[in-house]
Amino acid sequence: MESRIEKIKQQLQSQGYKLTPQREATVRVLLENEEDHLSAEDVFMLVKEKAPEIGLATVYRTLELLSELHVVEKMNFGDGVARYDLRNDNNRHHHHHLICVQCGAVDEIMEDWLTPLEVRLEKEFNFKVLDHRLDFQGICHRCHKQDE
Repeated sequence: MESRIEKIKQQLQSQGYKLTPQREATVRVLLENEEDHLSAEDVFMLVKEKAPEIGLATVYRTLELLSELHVVEKMNFGDGVARYDLRNDNNRHHHHHLICVQCGAVDEIMEDWLTPLEVRLEKEFNFKVLDHRLDFQGICHRCHKQDE
């Protein structure tokens, strides 16, 4: 975790920002809950446990800054709530999601299945893809099993 925090600190510094204690507390919560796709309110509640003096507005500003700097990706899974997901250092692109329309669960696909399509887009349209997202909406295996 410390190496990822150091990398994020360097990303902030390269853009003229500091990793303040409030920002670090927010980043730590995101790192500790990477698989959960937290909303700003979720992040705030978890940050409050560690640093009670931090306000909701500070958490919102921090998440927006991290989103602008591409440290996190701000996502909406169709429920009207912005959720935040740390970008993975190992992947050039963000991972993809399976979104259950019954229970709201979000499962991740860590492989990048769109690389062949990107190569084709570059060849055929001279279009250099910088990033992409792929979200599938349907019924998860847990709900599907309940319906049987």
